[in-house]
Amino acid sequence: MTRVSRDFGNTMQKEAVPALSADVIFASSRFPNYKIGANNQIVDIKDGPKFLSMKEVVARETAMLLEQQKRLSVRDLASKFEKGLAAAAKLSEEARLREAASLEKHVLLKKLRDALESLKGRVAGRNKDDVQEAISMVEALAVQLTQREGELIQEKAEVKKLANFLKQASEDAKKLVDEERAFARSEIENARTAVQRVEEALQEQEQMSRASGKQDPEELMKEVQEARRIKMLHQPSKVMDMQHELRALRIQLAEKSKHSLLLQKELAKSKRVEGNLSHLYELDGAETLGSYLRIKPCSDIAPELSKCPIQWYRIMSEGSKKELISGASKSVYAPEPFDVGRILQAEIVYDGQLIILTTNGAIDPAAGLGNYVEALVRKHDVEFNVVVTQMNGADHPSESIHVLHVGKMRMKLCKGKRIIAKEYYSTSMQLCGVRGGGNAAAQALFWQAKKGLSVVLAFESERDRNGAIMLARRFAFDCNIMLAGPDDRASLGT
Repeated sequence: MTRVSRDFGNTMQKEAVPALSADVIFASSRFPNYKIGANNQIVDIKDGPKFLSMKEVVARETAMLLEQQKRLSVRDLASKFEKGLAAAAKLSEEARLREAASLEKHVLLKKLRDALESLKGRVAGRNKDDVQEAISMVEALAVQLTQREGELIQEKAEVKKLANFLKQASEDAKKLVDEERAFARSEIENARTAVQRVEEALQEQEQMSRASGKQDPEELMKEVQEARRIKMLHQPSKVMDMQHELRALRIQLAEKSKHSLLLQKELAKSKRVEGNLSHLYELDGAETLGSYLRIKPCSDIAPELSKCPIQWYRIMSEGSKKELISGASKSVYAPEPFDVGRILQAEIVYDGQLIILTTNGAIDPAAGLGNYVEALVRKHDVEFNVVVTQMNGADHPSESIHVLHVGKMRMKLCKGKRIIAKEYYSTSMQLCGVRGGGNAAAQALFWQAKKGLSVVLAFESERDRNGAIMLARRFAFDCNIMLAGPDDRASLGT
């Protein structure tokens, strides 16, 4: 069959083609729907109702599913997926029927072209040109039909993909429903078992109470009868003596009971005082590395903390020996890396009474700090931007930026090109978090480079401060040096 370019179809005349014969009439430029009936007669097919294309149907169903997905339950979602699967199967069947109709159109076009070719050989002049134009129209229609078939094939592939997706989603939804149903059944069984255990315990307790209730009156009756028997057997004088002794014992018992009541009142009073003292203050703040803990009064009658001695301790576990944190005598304390995994305890002395505040659990590590330090260990020298707030115990007025170098063999503090301190790791060097201060305590550390030279450095963030402490202690440990704060080396060694 001769192919015609796409430009020819666009420039084709739109007017009606003159009649070539009594049986073949072209009423327009598009190919009408025909069907070959009996005796090779062409029969018109009436246009049926217009249907949406498969792309539009698929898009509409997908939009509806996405819109209703949030407000559907698991069972409704499974039902919806099954309906979508049925719709996809229906669309696939329609695509198959359209493919069959397209095949019939191809056959019809071929027969029509053969008829026109045979007619072309029998006519001449203007009629022959008309036949040739009709043949070109048929070929153009064949090209258009081929293109339409390609679109139908693509739509069929999309429908098949959607059907597979909906089938898998339906199976997942059914599986989820089964899992939820099994979980609900197990929970119901557990609840029933618990209720049964409680009922059995109540019944057992009721039986025990009934048995004890019956036993007590019987024992009392036996004791009374025994007392009467003894009284009748003995002489009246002896009975009188026993009654006097019994009266004396009753008087002594009354005195002892009064004394016991007084002791109980005093004990309750002392416990009440201790309870009131323990509820005067509480620890406020997150119990994690990178935050700070503050002793906060929780009562209007709580005395000022500035008038009470305070001391912080660290405890390995409950019941173990506490370790004093030297210098931590303020109402605010920022945990340092050495406190991770330990319980912190603050002791307040007020009017001769000791008030103890303890964290709910051990101090938790900061998230991601370990990976951050491991990344810094690979470097030979790490720099941190700091501000010197104190030097040798005196406030430092300058707030200029300094650089703290933490190396594998030494630490160095510089301001521009001027070196303020540079010391190798040694036993005289001390490094720890600032023990006391305000809200910025979590971002500051204390560094004693050597005897007679100490500074307090403020970092840009809590992570930099804790990372610098852990990194320096890691490098010092590689040099067989235990780098810690004041009076911490004994606890580190143990």
